[in-house]
Amino acid sequence: MALKPAFRGLALILAATAMTAQAQPAPSLVIHADRTGPLINRDIFGQFAEQLGNGIYGGVWVGPDSPVPNVRGIRSDVVEALRALHVPNVRWPGGCFADQYHWRNGIGPAGQRKVTTNINWGDPVEPNRFGTHEYLDFIDQIGSEANITANVGSGSVQEAADWLEYLTADKPTTLARERAANGHPAPWRIKYFAYGNESWGCGGPMSAAAYATRLRIYANFARNLNPAQNGWSRLMPGPDPMRRIAVGPADDRTDYTEAVMRAWQEASPRDKPFEALSFHHYTAGLVGSMREKAQGFGEADYAAFVKNSYAMDGLIATQSAIMDRYDPDRKVALSIDEWGVWLAPMPGTPVLYLRQQNSLRDAIVAALHLDIFARHAGRVRMANIAQMANVLQSMVLTDGPKMVLTPTYYVFRMYVPFQDARAIPVDAEAGDYHFGAVTLPRLDAIAARAKDGHIWLALTNIDPAQAVDIAADGAGFAARAATGEVLSAERIDTVNEFGKPAAVAPRPVRFTAHGGRLTLHLPARSITVVMLEP
Repeated sequence: MALKPAFRGLALILAATAMTAQAQPAPSLVIHADRTGPLINRDIFGQFAEQLGNGIYGGVWVGPDSPVPNVRGIRSDVVEALRALHVPNVRWPGGCFADQYHWRNGIGPAGQRKVTTNINWGDPVEPNRFGTHEYLDFIDQIGSEANITANVGSGSVQEAADWLEYLTADKPTTLARERAANGHPAPWRIKYFAYGNESWGCGGPMSAAAYATRLRIYANFARNLNPAQNGWSRLMPGPDPMRRIAVGPADDRTDYTEAVMRAWQEASPRDKPFEALSFHHYTAGLVGSMREKAQGFGEADYAAFVKNSYAMDGLIATQSAIMDRYDPDRKVALSIDEWGVWLAPMPGTPVLYLRQQNSLRDAIVAALHLDIFARHAGRVRMANIAQMANVLQSMVLTDGPKMVLTPTYYVFRMYVPFQDARAIPVDAEAGDYHFGAVTLPRLDAIAARAKDGHIWLALTNIDPAQAVDIAADGAGFAARAATGEVLSAERIDTVNEFGKPAAVAPRPVRFTAHGGRLTLHLPARSITVVMLEP
């Protein structure tokens, strides 16, 4: 389903006027450096690592005895690659897997852990070698933060409360002593804790009202006990409180938004049950999820994917409008903790391992989504692309000792300067891209001022055939040059493979002002991220 895209955000405005190619004005770009918008929270660049296929086993975890270089079983090449992304948080253990996961199966001596079956993803054996300690070691190695999803579907309130006590208690309780005996005496800091996943589907299924009732109970009893995060009372949070995430809707559903936000509104001001509401939406093209070609597709498929990417803008607007009725001050964040392209699995791989390639097209789709999130930064303060390694729109693909970075990886690396930057409104006019019944603005753009004061600009030319030269003007500053990177390739379906790891890779660019005006050259089918030099 594709909703009519909206190209106006709360802080960053992408102006587009539909007209014939003959009547289109010269491309122009105005960056309003004299105005500021909301903070682009770094957590919108989050990742997702589910116990699914080779996402964990082989992608992150190889075991301490593996010939693949590793630190305590976690593969070093993947850690090095992810550290360059400044990954803010990693959502784990799912996904659908979360509501079948019992945390005690994944602690203690590896050889004594319970072996189970992953009933959601093809029924493979789940050895539970990657559990709580391994996950928290992994996020520490990549410099990230915890985003843990509790089992609400097949678990219990007591199980979730015990897990948080095991993770965060600093007093010598039985669970804290067990944690210490397993190798971690100090309590962990847990930034995010989610109450279930997709409770309307694989995590239930529950009605919105039933989930809202269960949510209140989980919020009441499952508590973070780390004194560095919480105060002396459940009603008195500490200086660095854990943020709790409630299950929200997917796609154009609104029942969960209404019921869960009503539960939030009805709670007393000092006893709110959560700080973020989740939202899930995947992007497909002409034929739908799990059937789209990863390579060898034509421009019709490409145009449909780009058009459907903008559906996210309208979906966020719909959900935000409902949230605004219950929470006009926007205290609750909208957490888009599953998003990305969902393509056909690679030939020869198990269908439910969801192992797929991703191409330059998918990198463009990722850039458009990050731009949309930035334009909704007043409400969207978290997001997690699905997924980190070997699953769906991944950052890396691995095969034994080999690893390759995907085009989507490079988008996230190029966008690092936007993490915790302050949005700046931008008006862009570069004409339209036309294909069949699809008409979209040729250019998508966001700008922001980083914490060090530098202004960054991200420009996506969605036209697969036509380059754009665009004159950049600034309100409140004048740029003499722009330096950064551009990501493009020979074809829109180009991918990185083990034999051709740099087929889609960024190259440096520098533009210099002439006659007092800075003109940026944007190749066809490209993403350009530059820092403006005053």
